[in-house]
Amino acid sequence: MSAAEDAEWLRWVRKQFGSIAGQDKEIDLEGFKTALQVKESFFAERFFALFDVDGSGTISLEELLKALSLLVHGSEMDKLRFLFQVYDVDGSGSIDPDELRLVLQWCLRESAIALPEERLTDLTLALFEAADKDHSGSITFEELREELEGFPEVMENLTISAASWLKPPPPAERLPRPRCLRRAFWRNHRGDLRCACGYAGLNLVLFALAAPRHAGSLALARGCGQCLNFNCALLAVLMLRRCLTWLRATPLAKVLPVDQHVLFHQLVGYVVLVLAAAHTGAHIANFSRLAQQDGHPALTEYLLRARPGMGGLWGTASQTGLVLQALLLTMAAFSSPCVRRSGHFEVFYWTHLSYISIWILLILHGPHFWKWFVVPGCLFVLEKVLGLAWRRAGGLRIVEVNLLPSKVTHLVIERPQFFHYKPGDYIYLNIPAIASYEWHPFTISSAPEQQDTLWLHIRSLGQWTTKLYEYFQQPESLSLEPKALSRSLRARRPRCWAQVSTGLGEPHRLCSIKCYIDGPYGTPTRRIFTSEHAVLIGAGIGITPFASILQSIMYRYRRQKQSCPSCHYSWCEDLRDEEMTLRKVDFIWINRDQKHFEWFVSLLTKLEMEQAEQEPGGRFLEMHMYMTAALGKHDMKGIGLQMALDLLAAKEQRDSITGLRTRTQPGRPDWSKVFGKVAEENRGKVQVFFCGSPALAKVIRVHCERFGFLFFNEHF
Repeated sequence: MSAAEDAEWLRWVRKQFGSIAGQDKEIDLEGFKTALQVKESFFAERFFALFDVDGSGTISLEELLKALSLLVHGSEMDKLRFLFQVYDVDGSGSIDPDELRLVLQWCLRESAIALPEERLTDLTLALFEAADKDHSGSITFEELREELEGFPEVMENLTISAASWLKPPPPAERLPRPRCLRRAFWRNHRGDLRCACGYAGLNLVLFALAAPRHAGSLALARGCGQCLNFNCALLAVLMLRRCLTWLRATPLAKVLPVDQHVLFHQLVGYVVLVLAAAHTGAHIANFSRLAQQDGHPALTEYLLRARPGMGGLWGTASQTGLVLQALLLTMAAFSSPCVRRSGHFEVFYWTHLSYISIWILLILHGPHFWKWFVVPGCLFVLEKVLGLAWRRAGGLRIVEVNLLPSKVTHLVIERPQFFHYKPGDYIYLNIPAIASYEWHPFTISSAPEQQDTLWLHIRSLGQWTTKLYEYFQQPESLSLEPKALSRSLRARRPRCWAQVSTGLGEPHRLCSIKCYIDGPYGTPTRRIFTSEHAVLIGAGIGITPFASILQSIMYRYRRQKQSCPSCHYSWCEDLRDEEMTLRKVDFIWINRDQKHFEWFVSLLTKLEMEQAEQEPGGRFLEMHMYMTAALGKHDMKGIGLQMALDLLAAKEQRDSITGLRTRTQPGRPDWSKVFGKVAEENRGKVQVFFCGSPALAKVIRVHCERFGFLFFNEHF
C-alpha cells in the first residue's frame, strides 16, 4: 500500500472497530464472529485467540491493528506463521495428525462439503504424509513452509477472505462505457439489430401510410390501428413453435431472430400495449371534441352504445375497443416475471388464454384485421390441432422415477415410436395426476440415440414441480408391481451405457403413471454440432440440455471407435462429419454445493472413461467443475483442505467431491482466464452456449463480447 492507501485503511479499521466494539471499546467473541462472517465457530475462535494477545477475552483496537497489519502488510513468512498457529490447536509448536484431522473436519463444514469419515481420514493422511518430511509424526513450521512452496499462487494471496470488513471499500471507478456503444456489442448483435431496424421501419411505414389520410387525433388513431393489425398478427407468428423449429434447420435461421423469439414476443406485446393505449386515447379525444359540438351525443354515448357508422361489426368498435384494452392490460399485468416465478403460474396461464378472445374481438373491431391474421391464424390453428392430436392420440407412461435429495425428479418416460428430436430440444409435459390442464416445458436430458425412453430432470422450483416431487414421494402413487413395458425396458437397459445414477438419492421406483407430451421444439443448442469450438456452460440444473448433447457425443465416439486386432489398442477417429464440425468442446458446470453434482455424475464418469485414451493431440472434450460454496486455496480457512484434496486426487486419480477424474475447483470461474485459455487454443470459431440464471448470463455475455465469441443463451 502507498502512504495514502495505508492512512485510508487505518481510518477504515478504526471506523469499523467503533461500530462493532461495545462501550468498553473492546470486541468480544460474539461480536468478532459476527464481523468475521464465518459459517462455523471453530475458525472464529482460533482467529480470536490469536488476535487476543493478552488473553483478556476481548480484543482492543491496538491488538486488532497489530494482527491486521500482519495479515495485510506482513510478509509471506508472517502470514504462514499465523496459518501454522491456526492449525497448531494445542500450541505445542507442531501439528499432529489429530489436530490436522480436526482442522480439516471444520474446513469441510466451512466449505459445505460432506464426506464419509474414512474419506476425511484419507485426506488427513495424504496431507500429513506429504508435509511430514522427516516422518517424525508431527509437522513443524519449516515442513509446512516447504510443502506450501509447491503452491506459490497460494502464498501471494493468503488472507481471511470472509472478513470483508478488514478492507476499505474500493474507490468509485469511472463508469464504463455503455455496452451499446462498444464495437463488440454490435458485432455480436448484427442480426438482432437488422431485425429490430426492419421491424421498426415496417411499423413506421404502416403508420405513415395510414395517418396522412386523416387529421388531428384521428390520424394518430388510424396510424396506430394499422400498426396494431400487423403487430397483433405478428404476436401469433412468434409463438408458432413447430414452424420456428422447422426454420432452425433452414438458412433463414441466420437472418431471423429465431433464438430470441420469446424475447421478441414479449417486446411486441409491450408495443401492442402502447399502440393500443395511444389508439384508444386518440379515439376518446376525438369523441370528446365531437361531443362538445351541437347536435352530437355525449361522450358516454360514443363509448358505451353501438352506433351505425362507428366502425366494427354493427357499430361496436367503441365497446369492443374498451374490452380489448382491458384484456390487454390484464394479460400484461399477469405476464410479469414476478407473477410467473412466484408460484402463481396458473394465474399467468389462464389470463394468457384470453388471446383467443382478443383475436375474436379484433376481427369484430377492425375491418381489415382478418386480412393480416388469415395466414398466421391458419398456421396457429393447424399447430394447435396437430398438438392436440399428438397429445391425445395416446398417453405415455412414466415407467421409472428417481428422486434425488437435491429436490430433482428424474422421470424415465416411454419413447413414442416415431418421436424424433435433436440434442438439446425440449417438450411440454402434462401429468393429469398433478394438474389436468397444465403443460410445462422441460429439456430432454437423454440423447436421441437412446431409443426406448426419454429422460427428464426436473428441479423443484415452482408450485407444479414441487407437487411433482412430493407426489412421487408418496408410496401409494407408485405401482407395487412393474408393468409389462417396465419389465421390458428394465431388461433391455443393461445393454445401454446410459444408466440412471443410483449411488445417491432414493432407489429407483418402477411405476405406471400416465402423461402426455407435446413437441419436440428446437433451441439455440442445435447450433452446437455445426460450430468448431463449443463452450458449454451449465449452472445448476442448467446442465440438462448439455446432458443430451454430451450423451450424443458419447454415442458418436462409440460408433467411430476403432480397435487394433493385434494389441487391442483402441482409439477414436475424427468425429467431424457433414453433421458435426466440432474440433473441441469445453464443458463447464457450476454448482453451489456438493449435492447438486449428483444429477449427472454417472454420465460424466462414462464420458471420462471414453476420453481416457484420446489421441496425443489433446482431448476433444474437457470438463471443468466449479463449486461456489467451497473456499479457495487463498483463504486460510480452506487452504489445508484444498491442498489435501489436490494430493488425494493426484494419488487416486479421482476427485473426492464428485468421484470424477476432473478436479472440482472451489469458488466461481475467473471468466477472463477461462476465455483467455479458450482463445489461446485457437481450435476454430468459438461459440458459447449457456443455460442458467439470467444474472450469470449477463456476466458471461459481456466477456464473450470482449473476446469476440458468439453467445447463445438457453432460457429455462
